[in-house]
This record gives sequence, structure tokens and C-alpha cells, in this order.
Amino acid sequence: MSMEPSGIKVVDAEPQTNPSASANNSGMNPNVLLNNTLDGLANFSSKINPFAQKLGKGIGQVRQFAQEKFGTAEGVTELPQEYKDLEKKVDNLRAVHNNLLKVTRVYNTHSYDYPAQIQESLAEISSSVQNQFQNLTLSPAQRAQLESQPTQVQQPPPQPKTLSHALSRASVASAEYIGAEEPLGAALFKYAAISEKVGDARVKMDDEIAAKFNQPFQATIKTSIEHALRARRAVQSARLNLDACKARERSARPDKADVARLEVEQAEDQFVAAVEEATNLMKIALENPEPLRNLADLVAAQVAFYKEAHELLAELAPEIDEMQVTQESLYRNSRNE
Repeated sequence: MSMEPSGIKVVDAEPQTNPSASANNSGMNPNVLLNNTLDGLANFSSKINPFAQKLGKGIGQVRQFAQEKFGTAEGVTELPQEYKDLEKKVDNLRAVHNNLLKVTRVYNTHSYDYPAQIQESLAEISSSVQNQFQNLTLSPAQRAQLESQPTQVQQPPPQPKTLSHALSRASVASAEYIGAEEPLGAALFKYAAISEKVGDARVKMDDEIAAKFNQPFQATIKTSIEHALRARRAVQSARLNLDACKARERSARPDKADVARLEVEQAEDQFVAAVEEATNLMKIALENPEPLRNLADLVAAQVAFYKEAHELLAELAPEIDEMQVTQESLYRNSRNE
């Protein structure tokens, strides 16, 4: 004899029938049709071989699931309240991970704050394709002459496509137009150098967040949370199997009563074990300190970036201010002459 699962109770629900339905129309009842079909499959499978008998148990679970949906199930095993509370908490934890990752995934791409990079990238691709096409149109003599020319100095790798790097490039180009000897040109050169450093610091922050927050958060979804969800699916399957066994026991002939009772006891043991396993895995997922550690790493990466950016700009600001005051003084003196 097996023990009744602790905290688990059976509710014998009255079958929900349609009062307007008559006995003559019972053959048209969807639930009756489903039961007849599943009975035929189960009887056929049991006559084939022992392996096919497993199909009969699966059909019993399908029958139980369908009866619950139709509201005609006579006995539904109710899960413990603690278990249902844990289910809600795990669902909320998974939602937290998915909601944050929807936003923080932008850190996987450095150009998230500079949409114009798309046009720049297209222009670079177009220029590269055009150069390759021009090389294909050269004659063999022209190609040989081109290959014999001295190798040009290798260009530095392109800057990341961030807003700060774009400001740096634009400032350098503008300073070259004006000239470094002009106050505005000199200031733009200084601003370009600082903007590039700010951009480099932001790229570093992006990489740290991607490695220390995004990847671990995604890993948590695929490990501890997914393990808990898989265990919950096993509980659902075990519960359906238990209720299907109980239904067979209620309708079993006297000579089959002992076998049916044994199936119920075995199903109860499997169900209790599945509930305990799922409860344990859900608690592990909820008590896992990794998400808090990941969040701390995200904040630390942001603090480091904003601190460095502030220090760089705070050092540049007085220099620009001094250059501006000097230029304004010279301008006023020239107007007064």
C-alpha cells in the first residue's frame, strides 16, 4: 500500500453535463466520441505487443487531459499550494530575465547610439565593391603595373561605430579644414582626442556587460530555469497518469481491481517523486545568487564608464573654457580698436 502524497488531495468533481442534451444525442457528445476513439486505440495497442501497451498509458493521459478540458473529469489531483506558489515565482523570474535581456541585448552591438553608421557602412561597402570592379576591368599589363607599385602604409583599423567615435572623426575633419593654428581648430583637435577615449571606454563597458550580464542571464534561462520548467512538465505528465489510473480503477472489473489498484499506487509514487523533484529544482532556480551577481557586474561596468567619461570631459572643459575666454577677449579688443 502506498502512502497518500503529503499536501496532495483528490477532488472528485461532478461531471459537467449539458442539461439540454438528451440521452438520444449522447453519441454526438464530443467527450463520448473522444473516449470511444481512445478506447479503440488503447485496445488495439494492447493486443499488439508489450511495447505498444505503453501507448495505451499515453492515451489514458490524453483522455484525462481532454476530460479536464471538457469539464467531465471525475477525479483531479490537486497540487500543493506551495508548489503552485513556486510555479508563479519561477514564471516571474523567467519574465524578469527575458524583459531585461530585451533591453540589454543592445550592448552586444556597439553602434546602438549611432544610427547613421548604417549609411556609413553601406557607403564603405559600395566603395569596396566599386574598387574591386575597377580592378577586374584592368588589362593584365595594368594589373602588373599596379602590383609593382610600392605597398602603401597599412591603414589603422577603423574606429567602432559609436556616437563618441563619430564625434571624434567629425571633429578631426573639421579641425583640418580650419587649421590647428586657429583657436577653434585647436579646440576641435582636443575634443576629438577626448571623444575617442570616451568612445573606447564605452566599447569596453559594452563588452563587459555582454560578457558579465547578457551571457550569464541567458545561461540561467537555459539551465536552472529550464530545468525547473522541464521538471514541471514531468509533474503534469505524472499527474495526468495518476488520474488516468484512478479512472481505470473506478471502472475496473472485480477480477482486475487488484491490478488497477497496484497501478494507482505506482502512479502515486511517481507523482510524489516528480513533485518533490520539481519543487527542489524551482527552489534552486529562485535561490540562485547568479542574477544578483550579474546585475552587480552590469552596474559596476556602467559606473566605470561614466566615471571615466566624466573625468575625461571634466579635464577638457576648463581648457575649452580658457580658450573661449581668450578668443572672446581678443575679439572684443579688435572691435574696440
